[in-house]
Amino acid sequence: MSQPKVTIFSGNSNHALAEKIAGIYGLELGKVTFSKFSDGEFQPSFEQTIRGHDIFIIQSTFAPADNIMELLMMVDAARRASARKVVVVIPYFGYARQDRKDKPRVPIGAKLMANLLTASGVHRIVAMDLHADQIQGFFDVPFDHMYASVIFVPYLKSLNLANLVMASPDTGGAKRAAAYAKFLDTDLVICFKQRSGINKIGSMQIIGDVKGKDVVIVDDIIDTAGTIRKAADLMMEQGANSVRAMATHAVLSGNAYKNIRESALSKLILTDTIPLKDTSCDKIEVLSTAELFADVIKRVSSNKSISDHFEFTTIM
Repeated sequence: MSQPKVTIFSGNSNHALAEKIAGIYGLELGKVTFSKFSDGEFQPSFEQTIRGHDIFIIQSTFAPADNIMELLMMVDAARRASARKVVVVIPYFGYARQDRKDKPRVPIGAKLMANLLTASGVHRIVAMDLHADQIQGFFDVPFDHMYASVIFVPYLKSLNLANLVMASPDTGGAKRAAAYAKFLDTDLVICFKQRSGINKIGSMQIIGDVKGKDVVIVDDIIDTAGTIRKAADLMMEQGANSVRAMATHAVLSGNAYKNIRESALSKLILTDTIPLKDTSCDKIEVLSTAELFADVIKRVSSNKSISDHFEFTTIM
């Protein structure tokens, strides 16, 4: 029995990454158009036959909400066009920070996104560095959770920092930073912060010794960069030799680029799960996730194990 044909499509949220992924896989992106109505409504249309194909749709779901609507409508269109299987590759899974009720009368946004994707008829999800691991359990279809650690760890090793210490920007990310520290056999530092509101930091203290150390702060998302800026400045005041930061998802909203430029950070290392709005900041370095996602697509399409990409997570 012959292998089903694989076709890779992209929404509009991160077309450049999708092109890289398809190129590494050995394909050109499939043809899809988006017709716009005068009121702002849109309609995706696959401009080639996909009957019996295994379809991979690449789309990050950061704001605006049109990105998630594009993805849902593309999945629905693929199902109605008789695709054999529809797999969505979501490099950045939006609304993941709303994974629970943290106060009365609020939604659980991540669960709602899961319900919408499941209702659209998707067969499988591939995503990277969810803000909360338990979001996988919101889905009743297979979910492959990839980790940027397989990209960041080789990069960190290449720096050859003699006095490396890993740091978490808050207590919530301590588990992630501890996994890096254990894997790289370094000390761990934790920033204890108290918020005065959404995206507002009231106070921060450093737990651990940073004097004379080359600190690397690791996180999954950088939004306004206020936490990273405050942490880096505080660590340099306490005698750190240098401070770098690594984060998977470059949300970078509000005054983020200003905060990065004016911070004590020597370098901010990000991935391309979200395209940068400003590419002029010389402190920012972007590592590509394209090879990782292309390899996962190859393995999923040929029913091969992808557990090799989970090796680092055994210590998380």
